[in-house]
Amino acid sequence: MTAPSGHEGTGLREQKKRLTRLALIDAALELFLAQGYEATTIDEIVAAVEVSQRTFFRYFAAKEDVVTGLFAEYDAVMARALAARPPGEPPFTALFEALRVMLRALADGAPENIDRFRRARMVIESTPALIAAQMARHGAVAKTLAAEIARRQGVDPETDLRPQIVVAFHTGATRVAFEDCARHDIWDPAIVAARVEKCVALARETMRDWMSD
Repeated sequence: MTAPSGHEGTGLREQKKRLTRLALIDAALELFLAQGYEATTIDEIVAAVEVSQRTFFRYFAAKEDVVTGLFAEYDAVMARALAARPPGEPPFTALFEALRVMLRALADGAPENIDRFRRARMVIESTPALIAAQMARHGAVAKTLAAEIARRQGVDPETDLRPQIVVAFHTGATRVAFEDCARHDIWDPAIVAARVEKCVALARETMRDWMSD
């Protein structure tokens, strides 16, 4: 029998780590929805997966990261998409097109990923502590996007506030759309993605029309 190569062994280890992380997320979301985020302990989460707290903290720095970490993955997709936009493209257009890439990744995900997104959004919208954590995450993402816009425009992000203003406008419109979906009990990622894209497009048109009055 041929011994597995080092590459195959690494691949199996990475797959096992991925499955363990997803099992922790799924167990946590189930508990959060059943008994509330605040009432759920890390001990209960790890017991449901039959792993140790040490294993939990290998994947997550804190309980809130179980939920917010899902959205960090999509943040990374958008950041990469923005960096890949054609040089010379107007900043808001570049942000809008990068957002569309991220939303397609969200809407076209595997059924289990779509279900995790739906459950995570439900947990966040019902938990003030997680809403605050999401706001902090939005702030960090905005800094990353503004730095990329500044690079693309050839300006100093420390002295030129325009990249921050453009990103704040864009992310504000995105947040309005997500909050509107939650308010109307809309959780399906494909529908959420369509409504977010429509809202950002509407924001761009609104600002253009009102600024020209």
